[in-house]
Amino acid sequence: MESVCTPRETSGANLAELERTYRERYPDLLRAATAISGSAESGRDAVHDAFVSLIRARKTYRQDGHLDAWVWAAVVNAARRETRRRSSLPLAEESLNGSAPHAEDGGGQDAVRAAISRLPERQKLALFLRYYADLDYAAIAEALGTAPGTIAAAIYAAHKTLRRALQEVETNV
Repeated sequence: MESVCTPRETSGANLAELERTYRERYPDLLRAATAISGSAESGRDAVHDAFVSLIRARKTYRQDGHLDAWVWAAVVNAARRETRRRSSLPLAEESLNGSAPHAEDGGGQDAVRAAISRLPERQKLALFLRYYADLDYAAIAEALGTAPGTIAAAIYAAHKTLRRALQEVETNV
């Protein structure tokens, strides 16, 4: 028996495809959202909020772009909103429990995290999407609404800044 596609299924994002993406990419999306928002709870909220908005807006998805880029853009934007929301609260979670995220890690990881945290936002996002999400430059550019050449330049500048910062840490040790 041949299945008939309804107009709802032929335009926009396919609900099954969004669910598959959610199930397969959730750990990566959560890791990036947590890093952007500053806490695991905010990261989870951001990923879930992003998927709720994607499902609601699935009819607006242009199928000429990468579905992964559309998903990552939604998660990055939700994590940024979550960061703004948390920063507007009188007491952040860290001040309530007396610890900062990743405080249990030691050694060189702290230096890397500190160096990354000092990068401009576009460079941080480009790095996250390249190395956590494993997106190519075109997909990152689509997710961030910029040109692939701008992404290449941002990643190059981030590498250069991180290399310099980590060499300074090595020299001072």
